[in-house]
Amino acid sequence: VNLFLKVLHRRSDGFHELETLFQAIDYCDDVLVELNDLGQISLEVTGLEAGPVKDNLAYRAASAYREAAGLQEGIHVRLTKHIPAGAGLGGGSSDAAAVLRGLDYLTEGLLDTEALKKIASNIGSDVSFFLCHSTTALAHGRGEILEPIEPLPEETLLLILPPVHVSTRNAYEMLGRSLDDNGHHTDLSLIRARRDWDTIISSAHNDFEVTTADLYPEVRCSLGALRQKGYPLVLLSGSGAACFAIARNDGDVESDARDLTEELGWPCLVTRTLESYPLVTPISAKP
Repeated sequence: VNLFLKVLHRRSDGFHELETLFQAIDYCDDVLVELNDLGQISLEVTGLEAGPVKDNLAYRAASAYREAAGLQEGIHVRLTKHIPAGAGLGGGSSDAAAVLRGLDYLTEGLLDTEALKKIASNIGSDVSFFLCHSTTALAHGRGEILEPIEPLPEETLLLILPPVHVSTRNAYEMLGRSLDDNGHHTDLSLIRARRDWDTIISSAHNDFEVTTADLYPEVRCSLGALRQKGYPLVLLSGSGAACFAIARNDGDVESDARDLTEELGWPCLVTRTLESYPLVTPISAKP
């Protein structure tokens, strides 16, 4: 999720200059990577819809790694999708990073760190964050220039998944206003110096929130429902559609999630922020 997100201006290369604070959470897809003797790349997807194979970021990551490393072996990726596309949660980007981490493990570090970073940056703006070892990081550029900071203490997080797909490209196009001066300014030096939730809560903001909420009533309803519960931090993630609240361990969060799911008619999940990433885990072949 993004604990704040400011869009500064459109660059000459067509991308937008960003300032954001990434925070990893315990909600992800499952990715299994295998090397084989077939000499080609294959992708097997179960769970939620993941789009065309050749456009899938996990597939593209496997292809880029194989080419850069000069692998003769084939690569098979099994992807179980839990994160909806167009949710603003970096599902595709985290899948790509997981593939790169898996292949790095399987090939015993055949590519160096800089080569992995280059692949990540070429695949997508958010992939670099999921490839780095920090679960909390300031990001600049189009999101690929990272400044890891000390991880924040774990907190309970409510995550609402409205049943709409928000195109990131369309979200930028619909922002439709001066991006350089929207009246909100985040003190990055304070975040670097203090690294605590009180500072984060006071800095919380997302430039996409007003536009996305206006375009999608489901997003507006989700944000409003979370704010009515009185949580100290409620935000849109990325360009949407996912909305989240940091609970700070106040109240009966599980009960709130059940109530919100029933009230809204779409999923509200309870998860947590992460202080560290899970390790790549080898899975022995079944007999």
